Amino acid sequence: MTSSTVQSNERKPDVARMQPIIEVQHLYKKFQDTTAVDGVSFNVGRGEFFGLLGPNGAGKTTTIRMLYGFSPPTRGIIRVFGMDISRDWRKIKARIGVCQQDNTLDPDLTVEQNLFVFAGYFSIPPKEAADRTGELLEFFALSNRRDAKVADLSGGMIRRLILARSLVNRPDLLILDEPTTGLDPQSRHQVWDRLEKLKASGLSVVLTTHYMEEASRLCDRLVIFDGGKILVEGSPQDLIAKHAGRHVIEIGGPDQSLRDYLKARQVPHDDLGQRIILYTPDGQDISAGIRENFCHEKCTFRNGTLEDVFLRLTGRELRE
Repeated sequence: MTSSTVQSNERKPDVARMQPIIEVQHLYKKFQDTTAVDGVSFNVGRGEFFGLLGPNGAGKTTTIRMLYGFSPPTRGIIRVFGMDISRDWRKIKARIGVCQQDNTLDPDLTVEQNLFVFAGYFSIPPKEAADRTGELLEFFALSNRRDAKVADLSGGMIRRLILARSLVNRPDLLILDEPTTGLDPQSRHQVWDRLEKLKASGLSVVLTTHYMEEASRLCDRLVIFDGGKILVEGSPQDLIAKHAGRHVIEIGGPDQSLRDYLKARQVPHDDLGQRIILYTPDGQDISAGIRENFCHEKCTFRNGTLEDVFLRLTGRELRE
């Protein structure tokens, strides 16, 4: 894909913080008696890859739908490109691309036609629309399926086509709502590879995802939602260091002596009954003592991950 397909911006983190592409202030969304989004505020810098994480029902998808004008806020301010979404939503929508969770492709059209026809919604001239369609098909490795119907595509191809369609108008901002849900590992990594190339081009991206590896790999910065509120904000690396630590120790079949040891030393941990997970934030190192005294049978030493942070902050119970 040529540089003209996606506007290229030099990545300058300090400038990005000074010139946000999205500004959200005290945002609320209520559905009858339910508050889905409860007073959240955050900014997204130009050229930044920003993530919204949270369990089901946390408020992230509701928030992202308000960002692109699909759902009006109950209260609060959203500015995109410096414009108020409540007044200038037409101008804003012309400059953004949205990759939704659901398959909204036209099943009666071919792969190529899905892109070409969609370009017409932005009043793109036919010659330019054809050029962009060809570039996007090549970029997303779909050129050899240009004449196929959507029903004949694999799940990974469908997701890549939906993502390609969201770029037809050369957006300044791309919004991705769980772009790799339901994909097998190979297809997911193919999508990640394309997203990393878009990230390198300087495109501003907002992402929701349930895959912590995806967020760690792609996001410059992220927030974790729960109960309609933002729990934490920061880079994946900073959040891991603060809330999980460099090293995590999992011990199977713990006894009371281990629990007493952890309590006496005030070691952060999750007690799951038949398994205890130990965290070492803020440079605390208990590995030697644990290894010597309690690792006679089932013990796993590993690096801390964003999933550890997510589970520590939002809990491990199932959500309906």
